[in-house]
Amino acid sequence: MAIELSQDDYIPRIGSLPHCSSPEEGLAWVHRQRERHANGSGFSFAIVDEEAGRSVGNIGLWIKELAEGRAQAGYGIIPSARGRRNAADALTALLKFAWTIPNLHRVELHIEPWNVASVRTAELAGFEEEGLLRSHQAISGRRVDMLVFSAVREHGSSGAQPIPALPLGGPGGLDLHHG
Repeated sequence: MAIELSQDDYIPRIGSLPHCSSPEEGLAWVHRQRERHANGSGFSFAIVDEEAGRSVGNIGLWIKELAEGRAQAGYGIIPSARGRRNAADALTALLKFAWTIPNLHRVELHIEPWNVASVRTAELAGFEEEGLLRSHQAISGRRVDMLVFSAVREHGSSGAQPIPALPLGGPGGLDLHHG
């Protein structure tokens, strides 16, 4: 999965996976994902399509702003598995997981406006568009705008919610596996 994901033109630009990774670079990236929770930066999960019998992507919940009640999510699906709701199902599961974290009240996604598939994924998972962040960040040395989407914990719910049973329903029996 890491090798195929590294072949994408966009994914390596926005994360730590080197473009056209060697097997060693791909494995190093997997090991970095496994360390995310231990080093306090967040949670990284493989997205597994059980019907296909393989990992089809990665999704993470980044908690550097947890003290303020906020986190960010990010995801990537290998090109050969796109268009099957894998990302939307995984993002829905990640959001359910996020609400088990006490004092987390808001999860954000930042999506470039041209990325229509990712906008659709966010909407399918229940995120709402809030607006445009102009010149928000640099990607490949160029300042880019980002749409901000959010999901907000229901008012009056400040405690942890139970984690849903996995695998999730839906095409392919999608499951999330830590690591």
